[in-house]
Amino acid sequence: MPEEKNRPDLVELSTLTYRVEGHVAVVTLNRPDRMNTLGGTMKPDLAHAFFDLARADQRVRAVVVTGAGERAFCAGADIKERADHQICATDFFVAQKATHDLFRGIEEFEKPTLAAINGVALGGGLELALCCDLRLAADHARLGLPEVKLGVLPAAGGTQRLPRLIGEARAKALMFTAAQIDAAKALDYGLVTQVLPGAELLPAAIALAQQIGEMPPLAVRFVKRAVNRGMQTDLDSGLEYERYAAAMLVDSEDRKEGMRAFVEKRKPVFQGR
Repeated sequence: MPEEKNRPDLVELSTLTYRVEGHVAVVTLNRPDRMNTLGGTMKPDLAHAFFDLARADQRVRAVVVTGAGERAFCAGADIKERADHQICATDFFVAQKATHDLFRGIEEFEKPTLAAINGVALGGGLELALCCDLRLAADHARLGLPEVKLGVLPAAGGTQRLPRLIGEARAKALMFTAAQIDAAKALDYGLVTQVLPGAELLPAAIALAQQIGEMPPLAVRFVKRAVNRGMQTDLDSGLEYERYAAAMLVDSEDRKEGMRAFVEKRKPVFQGR
């Protein structure tokens, strides 16, 4: 593994850019001429950015995902690429497992993730944002899962993650009607946590990610795991995992440093150990 000081601060891939600012990696979907759709090599590029670059870089403690330009975060699948693509049901069932694995990997990524939704987030684009821990939106953003208009359904986790986040009835209404909602309604639904003017969105997302990055990484990681598991199981099982996570942190160097810094009235220096 290369030394951290030799790790690149900027990596340009075919469909996205990856750059590091302090404790934050910013992944920018970079197909603005195609509304940053999930075509070309976007999916393998996302896998590389998350699992090869951000995971291995000890400087990175949070990841922000956004889109190039002002029009789109990600407009979902590249329909022009798919229009003439013929595939049988069995082959699609097998192939879609790769997308589920990628998005599940992002959802369970050990470092906190934030989506800075700088424009439309539709179909697979919204499904990608749903995999992030936090979502911030520009005031001109529009969000939706319109797949039913094409005779299909949201197949990158939308039918499962959206109801868990905003409730079954609202999620069904959006998917049944292919409706798009604006940022204000997304905030009301709890789909996003903050709405900002477009020019302020990415700086605010990076600032929030930096704030998270200053926290002890192990504690943040276990908070994320405990919440994720608790949302998918019964209360008693969630409490058992919470107890396990708390026990795992008791002997950590970060806990000792946090306690010492509190007593000594100084800013702690956390190492993620």
